[in-house]
Amino acid sequence: MVLTPLLLVILQAGGLLATPLGQLLAVIVGIAIVVLVGRVVLKVAWRLVTIAAIVVGALLLLSFFGINVI
Repeated sequence: MVLTPLLLVILQAGGLLATPLGQLLAVIVGIAIVVLVGRVVLKVAWRLVTIAAIVVGALLLLSFFGINVI
């Protein structure tokens, strides 16, 4: 099996996680990834909530005028 230079660098960097600072860095990077993914998910969720509020509000206004859609 031939190891590429990139793979060798990754394997050698594994020793960095043996130190407390290396472990702390890994945890901080993991939290950063979770936050970034969470921001994307929340952005989509806010759009869905906004659309739902507009639709329900429109249906409520229509029901005030006697037009029952549902």
